[in-house]
Amino acid sequence: MSQANPAQSDAIWKLLESYRPNPSAPDELLDEFGQLRPAWSGLLSHLAGQTPETINSWFKRGDMYLRDSGVFLRQYTNDVSRERPWPLSHVPVLIHEREWDEICRGLTQRAQLLEQVAADLYGENRLVRDGYLPGRLIAQSPEWLRPLVGVDPPSGKYLHFLAFEIGRGPNGQWWVLNDRTQAPSGAGYALENRVATSRVYAEHYAEARVHRLSGFFRDVRASLLNLRRSADNHVAILSPGPYSETYFEQAYIARYLGLLLVEGEDLTVVDGEVCVRTVSGLQPVDVLWRRLDALYSDPLELEEGSKLGTAGLVGAARRGTVSMVNALGTGILETRALMAFLPRIARHLLGEPLALSNIATWWCGQAAERRYVLDHVDKMMIAPALSTRMPFDPDETTVLAGELKSSVYKTVQHLIDEEGENLVGQEAVSFSTSPAFVDGRLQPRPMSLRVFMVRTDDGWSVMPGGFARIGPQEGSTVLNMQKGGSVADVWIISDTPVDTRTALVSEMTAEPRAKRGALPSNAAENLYWLGRYVDRAEGFARLNRAYHSRLADAESPSSPLLRHLSAFMKRIGLDTNEAMPAGLVSAIDSASRTAGSVRDRLSPDGWAAISEIVDTVHDEDEDLDAGDETARRMVWLLRESSGFTGLVHENMYRFTEWRFLSLGRSIEHVMSLAWALASFLDPGAPDGSLDLALEYGDSTISHRRRYAFIASRKSVIELLARDPLNPRSLIFHLDVLKAHVEALPRAMENGHPSEVYSQLLRIHTKFVTMPQDAMNSAALLALRSDIGAFSDCLGRTYMS
Repeated sequence: MSQANPAQSDAIWKLLESYRPNPSAPDELLDEFGQLRPAWSGLLSHLAGQTPETINSWFKRGDMYLRDSGVFLRQYTNDVSRERPWPLSHVPVLIHEREWDEICRGLTQRAQLLEQVAADLYGENRLVRDGYLPGRLIAQSPEWLRPLVGVDPPSGKYLHFLAFEIGRGPNGQWWVLNDRTQAPSGAGYALENRVATSRVYAEHYAEARVHRLSGFFRDVRASLLNLRRSADNHVAILSPGPYSETYFEQAYIARYLGLLLVEGEDLTVVDGEVCVRTVSGLQPVDVLWRRLDALYSDPLELEEGSKLGTAGLVGAARRGTVSMVNALGTGILETRALMAFLPRIARHLLGEPLALSNIATWWCGQAAERRYVLDHVDKMMIAPALSTRMPFDPDETTVLAGELKSSVYKTVQHLIDEEGENLVGQEAVSFSTSPAFVDGRLQPRPMSLRVFMVRTDDGWSVMPGGFARIGPQEGSTVLNMQKGGSVADVWIISDTPVDTRTALVSEMTAEPRAKRGALPSNAAENLYWLGRYVDRAEGFARLNRAYHSRLADAESPSSPLLRHLSAFMKRIGLDTNEAMPAGLVSAIDSASRTAGSVRDRLSPDGWAAISEIVDTVHDEDEDLDAGDETARRMVWLLRESSGFTGLVHENMYRFTEWRFLSLGRSIEHVMSLAWALASFLDPGAPDGSLDLALEYGDSTISHRRRYAFIASRKSVIELLARDPLNPRSLIFHLDVLKAHVEALPRAMENGHPSEVYSQLLRIHTKFVTMPQDAMNSAALLALRSDIGAFSDCLGRTYMS
């Protein structure tokens, strides 16, 4: 790593003139002598001498990337969920590769130890028998799953993907704060943090000699694929669903690695084998990367009230037909009290001490031990910490209680089982600090790291980085994004050039990333309804625009045309007294909700387009006036909706998911247009209704070019119902439906059209052969009813 020249050094120290680390805690930027750590010299030289405006513009580049990519934090307050921008701290944490190698060796040793502990707890149970673990500690834990005792994983290994929370102690050594074995989250966020931070420092990153993350994800994908019994079977990520706090990351990883993203209801167990329900029928799943807590994975043998799991999953694991990452029951290894026994267990099982120490931990499960700890804690004047029954949150790094000395805290935390009998005591170092920009100045903020590991054929592979949790203020003892904390990228700095490949290499992706028809039925349903809701919203916006543009032209609301239009809008759920009708807002919100359930199948641009539409209808800064202002807002909304539609039709791969999205759109278009034409072309409709029909059908210009300037009922019927070249007409969308259904799996059965295909063929033939003079309101409403019945049949066949 090159050293800064004297001029750069002066600029660096000017940048650091207000940087004052706590002398009682280690700092990642400055060593114990107040000197700049060598790994930071390149980044600080890049920042030094820049104006605040320039640095702020760099930060905005990263924030814009995260916003455009749809990265968000789901925040829960008062049982209400909302999405807020991803809280990126723009200054990465830098660690030299030599120090990182030591961390990797220590974590690899710990992973090996935890594997042996898991094998023992679900095998011979010698650790309890020989007194290395208290039996009550294991038996009382809800994470020790008795139905899994004696069940060997198909791979012979319990752990395949791990995460560890680590922090630097007062002597400069790294300590393990928590083990993550249940369903470790955050690897996808680490990758997004890296992309965003590399945008921030685009002029520096290429030459910064930062170890890339792509090699780790190649290892992850290869590891998962190698667990399959057959190359034709699926690897899937098992998600709790779109309301999971980390659902974005689950969808991101699935899309990045080319894996199925499924929920419990997508799976079924048939003859002891796990299968995914797809539009092509049941397909076998060999590997489940579990992001669901094990206790909720099988309502048949575990938590019977769970609606997130799949009945029979434990039975499949018992038969060895599915590999779980990680094995069911390995959540027991996250038990905080277990850390108290790991040093001794390491010497027993590995024949060596832990290379990375735990934070000092003791179990207060026995009466004598409890009395000792309570007496000891009372002397430290922090007995009040025990008087509050504070539940332990396993996904937060927390240091509680009173001060023992300037750099060390004594904490006694509750690890409460159902009877409230177990207590865990921990002595934890205060967090080391790392720089963050606060109010335009570098300031030290407390920090901990989450590090990720994956098992490969050659042993454990460690992500060269991870993500750092950054405290909201100096001295913070809870590093939690829900409470104002942020996250930062972690750069592992090398003295020599590094491999700069940033994508999954071809040899790792030789097999198809998805199979034709491998679309889960639940995903097909969400895509189908996404298409319907978007088209419905467009139709509602056109009607609302038509009403308010006529108001803007001084037409009275009591005029025959506006009374007729208002009555029709009321029938379909739109209130003309609302500038932004609740029915329109509901359609947009429904589109957003269904899109959120299939984020792994939408491009970032597609998701951004949906988000912009939602922002438009929920703009609270503007109270729209009736007439021209509302009409112009509808125009803007239609342009944004057209942007989403264009992205879908121009960019979406012509696979099964695209067909279901298009099916939904065309079905909604036929049903809504048929209903509108039945109303506007009715012989009793007032003057101006034909023009209104053309406006609703977005075909006014086409009509003027092809027919007389003044619309007739015949010309409107010809253009909006019977013209196969008009992409807004009924017959055009019936043709689209026919083409899509014909291409669906199982469209033909034993050489004959399936029920769903036969039903559509009858509808199509009836409409094509219908004389124009027979195409009256009754016929149009009958078409709407027939398409509704066809939609039900489609749902029964492919989406249930």
